[in-house]
Amino acid sequence: MPAGPIFAREALTVPRRLRHYLLRSGYVAFLLVLMYTVRQATIGFQDVQFSGDLAGYSQLVFRIFAFLQLTVATFFATLFSAAAVAQEKDRKTLILLLMTDIRNRELALGKLFASLLIVAVLLAASVPVFGLLKLLGGVTWSQIVWSECVIAATALAAGSWGCLVAFWREKTFQTLAISVLGVVMALAVVEGTLAVAAADSSVHRWLIHASPVRTLLQILNPLDDAPQLYNMHPALISVSFLLMVAAGFTLFTIVRLRVWNPSQSLRQSAMEDESEDEVVTKDVTRVRHRPVWNNPVLWKETVTHGFGRRMVWIKVAYVGLAVLIALGIGRSSSGSLILGMVSPAGFGFLGVAVISLLLINALAVTSISTERDMNTLDILLATDLNAREFMLGKIVGASWNAREMILVPLLLLFWTAVQGHAAGLTIESAIYLVIGYLVLTMFSVMLGLHGGLTWENSRNAIANSLGTMFFLFIGIFVFMLLLVEARGSFAIQLQSFIIFIGLGSIGLYGSMTHKNPSSALTLAAMLLPFLTFYAITDYLLGGSLGVCLWICVGYGYASIAMLIPAISDFDVALGRTTQDG
Repeated sequence: MPAGPIFAREALTVPRRLRHYLLRSGYVAFLLVLMYTVRQATIGFQDVQFSGDLAGYSQLVFRIFAFLQLTVATFFATLFSAAAVAQEKDRKTLILLLMTDIRNRELALGKLFASLLIVAVLLAASVPVFGLLKLLGGVTWSQIVWSECVIAATALAAGSWGCLVAFWREKTFQTLAISVLGVVMALAVVEGTLAVAAADSSVHRWLIHASPVRTLLQILNPLDDAPQLYNMHPALISVSFLLMVAAGFTLFTIVRLRVWNPSQSLRQSAMEDESEDEVVTKDVTRVRHRPVWNNPVLWKETVTHGFGRRMVWIKVAYVGLAVLIALGIGRSSSGSLILGMVSPAGFGFLGVAVISLLLINALAVTSISTERDMNTLDILLATDLNAREFMLGKIVGASWNAREMILVPLLLLFWTAVQGHAAGLTIESAIYLVIGYLVLTMFSVMLGLHGGLTWENSRNAIANSLGTMFFLFIGIFVFMLLLVEARGSFAIQLQSFIIFIGLGSIGLYGSMTHKNPSSALTLAAMLLPFLTFYAITDYLLGGSLGVCLWICVGYGYASIAMLIPAISDFDVALGRTTQDG
């Protein structure tokens, strides 16, 4: 195969796993449940008498599904491709692959296509669901085919970027952070340039086709007056551009693969070992070691460069992204509401906060998974380190290393309030907002540590932890859209909302209670979606204290419920059978 033996092995072994069938069938079931929920939120139990109403419903569902698939495919393509290579580096198996006769092309393309196999299967499984929408009217086969092509090309470009970063960088968190920030920064720069450039300029016409979001909007609204290039279909230009971007990233990865790997630090350490074996000196150089604190885990996480010395550039890129969002808030009109829910200032704060929580979660989960892959957890067997010291060190260390990601959203909130962009934001509401965000930050840290301790495979740990956070935010966003649509007849749609919330509880239960079930985690998985539903409803009704209260109760209790199993799982991982007093 052109992709080599790595992809061939993945293509042969993946269909043998049960979760392969559960994943694609569960994804289709989720789309069907969401379709039913949208119908209840828009039509309800009344009979449809006009075909135009059914066509309008089908068009609305197709719009939601298209943007949902674009977001999911882009995120998981970036995550899976970056995590697949990072796991090989952490386990030192990439060096073994480099010692074989596998070519650079086979190694780069094999890891890329193998990591995108799950995304491709989910996209293929969604085609029959889109075909069902075609039968209802309002959607054409041309729209379905071109939207799938745009989503697939975007996923390929995002995956090739994640693969490039993973072969380039050594630390897992740096790989994940640069990959996610790179994708978000590219979208922010394109959308920001489109907002600044004149509508009749050539830059604006080209960037519209370079943005997958704008291309999807053109596919969904074929009668709009967007400028055309050379009388070609806008999706064809966008797909061609995205494929060229993916080809460029992949070609650059192939050329630089054996230059980046093995890393310069490994080569330097090997040369130093050889020189020490050949040259024996009589002079003894005394090295002054730094004093270690009583909690060595806390000292390692906060004093040493455990996540690499290039963390400062990731933080600079993150701050730059926040500045771009702040400039976009300054140029937006304060009177309009985005999607009928939040103001532009609130939407910008939510965007920065979501990115921050995802990065904090990635930092927490990699702090555990990297140690597991490097077999440093086994060293703790010979120490008297107790579970409280370990968990305290990891929690404080993750919060300390992500301090900029915690403070920047709060500074953005303060800036928008001072500049007057956040209309209606009182001091009381700001306090509630800060408290709720800090509770969500603690939940993000604990979910990452819980996933790192629960899942032995680092790729599964990263995918499960970040995937839970991602689907939690996506579910909240979709749920808010449905609540806005159902404002006029909320009681009628309560049944469909309960089904939607129940499926969320089942998903959280499977994620949080894997390998280490407990009654507290089960209760947290059951209550968290319902309390989130109540908080969203209270927010849309203009509440503030109730939103903060139920967010703190739900996510605070879930954080505490994950802390206890994390401590017990830490003891089991170290071979201990009793709890430390």
